[in-house]
Amino acid sequence: MARKLWEKNVQVDKKIEDFTVGKDRELDLYLAKFDVLGSMAHITMLEEIGLLEQSELRILLDELKEIYNLIEQGGFVIEDGVEDVHSQVELMLTHKLGDVGKKIHSGRSRNDQVLVDLKLYTRSELKEVVESVEGLFYELITQSERHKKVLMPGYTHLQIAMPSSFGLWFGAYAESLVDDLLFVQAAYRMCNRNPLGSAAGYGSSFPLNRSLTTKLLGFDSMNYNVVYAQMGRGKLERNVSFALASIASTLSKLAYDACLFNSQNFNFIKLPDDCTTGSSIMPHKKNPDVFELIRSKCNKIQGLPQQIMLMINNLPSGYFRDLQLVKEVFIPAFEELLSCIHIATYIIKEMRVNENILEDEKYLSIFSVEEVNRLVSEGIPFRDAYKQVGLAIEEGDFNPSLDLNHTHEGSIGNLCNDKITLLFEKVVNEFNFQQVVDAEQALLKS
Repeated sequence: MARKLWEKNVQVDKKIEDFTVGKDRELDLYLAKFDVLGSMAHITMLEEIGLLEQSELRILLDELKEIYNLIEQGGFVIEDGVEDVHSQVELMLTHKLGDVGKKIHSGRSRNDQVLVDLKLYTRSELKEVVESVEGLFYELITQSERHKKVLMPGYTHLQIAMPSSFGLWFGAYAESLVDDLLFVQAAYRMCNRNPLGSAAGYGSSFPLNRSLTTKLLGFDSMNYNVVYAQMGRGKLERNVSFALASIASTLSKLAYDACLFNSQNFNFIKLPDDCTTGSSIMPHKKNPDVFELIRSKCNKIQGLPQQIMLMINNLPSGYFRDLQLVKEVFIPAFEELLSCIHIATYIIKEMRVNENILEDEKYLSIFSVEEVNRLVSEGIPFRDAYKQVGLAIEEGDFNPSLDLNHTHEGSIGNLCNDKITLLFEKVVNEFNFQQVVDAEQALLKS
C-alpha cells in the first residue's frame, strides 16, 4: 500500500481511511489535469527562486507533460491506497525520477494545491457553460425572429391578459440569459484569482514569487492575503453555484412554459414525436419528459447554494475537512446544468408553434386594452373608455379590431433583438477567455 504524503510510522485504521477519503479519488479525477498545470507553474517558480536546478526543472516539466497527456487520453488513475490526485502525481514523478520528484512540494501545501486545482477547474467549466449558453441564446433569438409576427395570448394570474407573440416569448428568455451571464461573469472574476503560495493558509518562509505563478496560470490577479486565500474555499463554490442557479432558474421557467403550452388545453407549441415519450397504458400519450426533467434538474441546481452554505457557514477561518464534501455536490452540478442547456437548445430548435392561436374566440377579450387605447387616442378619458369597453364585454357586444400597432422598444412590433444580441456579445467578450487559453498553452509548451 502506498504511504501517505503526511504519514510517519503509524498507519491509519482502514475504516477511518475509507470514511475520510470518501469520494475524493473519484472526484479528483476531474481535477487531475489542473493539478498538473498548477504543479508546472509552481516548479517553474521554484527554479526562478533557486529551489530547483534548471536541469531538474526540465525533467520535471517533461514528465508532468507526459502525465497531462495521459490524463487527456483517459489513462490516468488514482491507485488504491493513494489519497488524492496530488499524492498520485507526486508518486508518479518519484517513481520515474527518484528524489527530484519529491522536490515539487516545497513551498506549498495540499491546501493551496486543491485551491488552485478547484479554481482552474471551475474557470474551465464556466467557460464551457458560457459557450453552451451562447448556443442556446442564438437559437432563442433565431426562433424569436422567425416567429415575431405569430401572436399568442399573454397571461397574468394564468388568466388571458393581453396580446403577446412568440417573438416576445423566445426573446424574453434570450435576454434573461444576458443577465444570467452577468452573474456568471462576477463569479468567474472572483474565481480567476491565484491562491497558490498561500500554502496551508499562512504563507511560507520561502521567497515565493506569487506574481510569477499568477502570470503563468493566466489569473487576473492573486488572492493576496494568504488567510483569505484559504477562507475562499467554499466561498468560491457557493458564489459559483449562485451563478449556475441563475441560469437554472431561466431554464426551469422556460421548461414550465413549454410543458404548459404543449398541453392540449393550450396547444401553443408541438414537440416532434421523436422528442416525446409515451404511456404504457394510454396509446395517445406524447409526454414532454425532456422539459419536465429540465425543470426538475434545474430546480435541484437552484438548491445547490443552500446546500453549500449549510456545509460552510459555521466554520471559522482556517482549513477544515468539511470542505472536502463540498466537491461532492459542486463538481457534478456543471455536468447536470450543461446537459440541460444542450438538450434545451436542441428541443427549442425542433419545436413547432401554432400560428393560428388567436383565431379561437375565447381569446377575443385580450384585445380589450387595445380598444381602450384606441378610444383614448380619439379623445375619450381613460376611465370612461375603460368602463365603455368593460360593459361591452359583459354584455357580449365586444367586437374589437384585431390590428396591433406596438412600436415602442421591446414591444411586439419592435423586439430589439439586435440590441439584446449586442448586449449579450459584450458580456461574453468581457470574460476574456483567451487570456487563460494562451497562458495554459504556453505552460504546456514550456
